[in-house]
Amino acid sequence: MASASGSGSASASNTGVVVKSRKNATGVRDDSAWAHGYEVPGERLKIKCKYCNKIVSGGPYRLKHHLGCTKINVSPCIAVPDDVKNNMLAICMHLEDISMKKKQASSCGLENDDVVDIDNDDENVGVGTKRKGKETTEISTLFKKKSLSIQSRQGQPTINQMMKKDLREDVCMQIARFFYTSAIPFNCVKNPEFEKMCQLIGKYGIGLKPPSYHELRDKYLRKEVDNTMSLLEEHKAMWRKSGCSIMSDGWTDKKRRSICNFLVNSPKGTVFLTSIDTSNISKTADKVFEMIDDIVEQVGEENVVQIVTDNAANYKAAGEMLMEKRKKLFWTPCAAHCIDLMLEDLEKKIKVHELTIMKGRKITTFIYLRTLIITMLKRFTKGKDLIRPAMTRFATAYLTLGCLFDNRNALRTMFASKQWKGSRFAKLKGGKYAERAVMDNRFWNNVNTCLKVAYPLIKVLRMVDSDEKPAMGFIYNEMEKAKQKIKTNFKDDRKSYDPVWKVIDERWEVQLHRPLHAAAYYLNQVGTTYLIELRRLWSW
Repeated sequence: MASASGSGSASASNTGVVVKSRKNATGVRDDSAWAHGYEVPGERLKIKCKYCNKIVSGGPYRLKHHLGCTKINVSPCIAVPDDVKNNMLAICMHLEDISMKKKQASSCGLENDDVVDIDNDDENVGVGTKRKGKETTEISTLFKKKSLSIQSRQGQPTINQMMKKDLREDVCMQIARFFYTSAIPFNCVKNPEFEKMCQLIGKYGIGLKPPSYHELRDKYLRKEVDNTMSLLEEHKAMWRKSGCSIMSDGWTDKKRRSICNFLVNSPKGTVFLTSIDTSNISKTADKVFEMIDDIVEQVGEENVVQIVTDNAANYKAAGEMLMEKRKKLFWTPCAAHCIDLMLEDLEKKIKVHELTIMKGRKITTFIYLRTLIITMLKRFTKGKDLIRPAMTRFATAYLTLGCLFDNRNALRTMFASKQWKGSRFAKLKGGKYAERAVMDNRFWNNVNTCLKVAYPLIKVLRMVDSDEKPAMGFIYNEMEKAKQKIKTNFKDDRKSYDPVWKVIDERWEVQLHRPLHAAAYYLNQVGTTYLIELRRLWSW
């Protein structure tokens, strides 16, 4: 009689079969499924899915089917990521294939006593032999091959993987060549549709005939338009259910054409509605009113809660006219544009901001117009840049001051170095100006003063310009926090923060003090108070 060594090993009966320890027994975590769930304390072979929190009975085997959404003896996971789902589905298919081979082997002469199935995963099974002759050798060989296959999956790469390594290099090289020769931007690879395309091509296999020029421009384009229209119908249903916001976005293209885009936002998401060429339109308040009124008519007045535009005087007048005509909707100025105008006012109305930003621009302009100075700068800043683009022009000015302040020691070292002193740039008027400014401590003190004011406002700007969560219900509170942060930065010195507050309030009270913002803030506060009280009562 044979025996298996190691903890948890067990000797078989007189059948001569030896079974190794269960791979998925309590305390053993070799199975890949354990990375996607948590063991339920006190419950044997019960695992809690980390994505949907469902408790799955049956150990890792059923968790794999749960994550792979096979619907075999377990309900599918509704929140599993696509890559995990595909991986687990492949594993489940492989396990079913092994099970099928076992049944075929059993039908060919294997008796039940010769094979002991201790785990649904069918892994790590050792079999001693009772039969003699050629048949016994074939059975041993079958399970040895299986064991080697399992080891290769767990550790060393298989022959198939090694052969495909070179093939993948060729495929990736061809994909890259297509990008290069078609002048396609590299960030297109980040598009989720690109990964889906590659997966479907691999799923189709050898012999895929790519779509023709005519199919791309006609057949599949029509299908995509139909899909888009069906998605739009889903959004329209949400507009009718919960209301929506119409957003106006005006810009100028490379041909100097003035274009106004209109988008509609709802809990379902944001969709592009239409684009109007306004190059030949005089954007008076009456013309803007007519344009927006037509858009409201398309969406349906009963569905529209608010119209969001920029803060220009003609748009404001058009918004007032629209509210006069349509009593159930509101005109709301763009919060991001309003905060950007606050930053512009700080530069225009506070002298220290105006002079400091002007000096910062002169320094960065002088450096970034000369390649040799940029190379010298990168050596001292260890590759860091002094210019930091942002979502708006005036935020960029203050963020650039922040980069200058962060690299002030590197800039001082560069302008004091022999390399700079010996260069021809040190003799230029712009070079002397930049050197004097960088070496002047008063300049850096002024930069610090500007950042104490700008950073709290830029934080609010990022929040309202983000797509992560609706900002309407939070802007009142966040603006108040920003003002208090500015006050704290100046150590409650009223003489220092009072001019800044005055600039902020001029924009805030005139433009952003809107009824919808106040209502959303009030409801948020009531909801928060209710939750706090509910928690207190619950703990009591």
